[in-house]
Amino acid sequence: MAVPKRKMSRSNTNSRRSQWKASAPTLVKTVENGKVVYSLPHRAKVVEDSAGTPLYMEYKGRKVADV
Repeated sequence: MAVPKRKMSRSNTNSRRSQWKASAPTLVKTVENGKVVYSLPHRAKVVEDSAGTPLYMEYKGRKVADV
């Protein structure tokens, strides 16, 4: 296990940590039944009935999993 030989200063520590930034997810805009829907690409989406009850998950128009 690596062990630092000397103490790292607060400014160096904070400078290193400041490089980690969260990036906004890329969303894909699609129109379904006249409604604009934003979704993550390459993710299965939940198909719901008219009452809003989740039925199954689909990806590229195919059923992939039950909910």
